[in-house]
Amino acid sequence: MSTSIKESRSKIEEAQEKVIGSIAETMDLYGVTPAAANLYATMYFKNQMTLDEMHTELGMSKPSMSTSVRKLQEIEMVKKTFTRGSRKHTYKAEKNFFRSFMVFYCQMWEREVKMNMEAIKEAQKDLLDIIEDPISTLEIVAEAKENYEQLEDSKTYYHWLNDLVESIRSGKIFELIPKKNE
Repeated sequence: MSTSIKESRSKIEEAQEKVIGSIAETMDLYGVTPAAANLYATMYFKNQMTLDEMHTELGMSKPSMSTSVRKLQEIEMVKKTFTRGSRKHTYKAEKNFFRSFMVFYCQMWEREVKMNMEAIKEAQKDLLDIIEDPISTLEIVAEAKENYEQLEDSKTYYHWLNDLVESIRSGKIFELIPKKNE
């Protein structure tokens, strides 16, 4: 290899390492461990990798790699791929950051809406029982009503968040905030 080819390869690797480091550092937003983040960031520049290739490339233990790959599959940042004639599982990183964002945050926001709306429904039922109980004091009824209304007001946010998820899933969000190529 000539010196200029070696230098070019070295510069490519340096450029990749900069992006790998940056991606790995920000993956905590997706709730993944540093090991899983580093794995995803490394896979981002590869077409596909087997667990053995990941082990060789990153020096991670196999249990740590398996756990990381599973977590990345759960949030749809890595997909298992089929390679004809090979018994080994291969994996490919999702390279479309829009898709990664959409899948991950929609899952998280839907979970937030579901859990909190269920809690609000149960809490409001309990508060109504207190409000309608003839032995409740005026002070207790007033506090229960205030809490009930506060919870009612919070539903506006959860309905909005549901609408946001729907606009992202349907792609309507891109009408409001278009993707721009620089």
